[in-house]
Amino acid sequence: MSFIYHNTCPVCGAATSHKVLTAKDYTVSKETFDINHCGHCSVRFTQNVPDSASIGRYYQSQEYISHSETRQGLINRLYHSVRKITLRSKQNWVKAATGLKQGSILDIGCGTGSFLHFMQQGGWQITGLEPDETARQNAKTLYNIEPRPSEDLYSLPAGQFDAITMWHVLEHVHTLHDYIRQIRTLLKPEGAILIAVPNYTSPDAEHYGEHWAAYDVPRHLYHFSPAAMEVLLKQHKIRVVKKHPMVFDGFYVSLLSEKYKTGGNGLFKGFWNGFISWRKGLKDVDRCSSVVYECKAE
Repeated sequence: MSFIYHNTCPVCGAATSHKVLTAKDYTVSKETFDINHCGHCSVRFTQNVPDSASIGRYYQSQEYISHSETRQGLINRLYHSVRKITLRSKQNWVKAATGLKQGSILDIGCGTGSFLHFMQQGGWQITGLEPDETARQNAKTLYNIEPRPSEDLYSLPAGQFDAITMWHVLEHVHTLHDYIRQIRTLLKPEGAILIAVPNYTSPDAEHYGEHWAAYDVPRHLYHFSPAAMEVLLKQHKIRVVKKHPMVFDGFYVSLLSEKYKTGGNGLFKGFWNGFISWRKGLKDVDRCSSVVYECKAE
């Protein structure tokens, strides 16, 4: 197994980072990983992560909901109960960003295909990429969708898609700049990119610190602030035109973080902290637990 240690920032290249915390992998390995903070662009990144050929085993868990569709446990049942609402929100964001009721969409890291299935029902032409073979099989079983392996990103025709979406995927990508460069190539001139990532400057992240579930080491390689996302995208001539709050994420992440922190369900405390994060996120999207960046190529 090979590991990656960053001597310079993987977003801006600065050599100004320092360790800010150590987080635990609560989902699979129970190992701990250091997280560094870049003093220049403000991105945080996980150190000594397994390389792309070695990280697969850290996704092998029935608790990893985007791959398994598990409904075990209260938190996962709550996740499924609000998913229809979030699918509708995502569809509306895509329509508003593109100005289209129907078009062609690429969903990168599509998991078991629930979002693509929802878009397909609305008349969109869908393409999905997913690195996990089990998730691809589940997409076929659940929705009769056949996602392609993630490496097919580089063999897709240029200028093909009206919309390209990455819902909590960018933080997993080892070849960060190559991915964004290729996404821009695949987009139609007037197309839109929507990228959702956790926000470590949110109230729930500040409250839970090293126990914040959205650090999700070592699967999350990077931890973005709104400022860091702007720096990253500008390097590829992509501008953020609008930001949207993922209003339910603060509740889900806080419930899970409370479980990690206390070892129990902590339902009331987790819900309350999620409520605080939600309320502050409504006032200022840059404080939301997860942010959707609606982008256009310059």
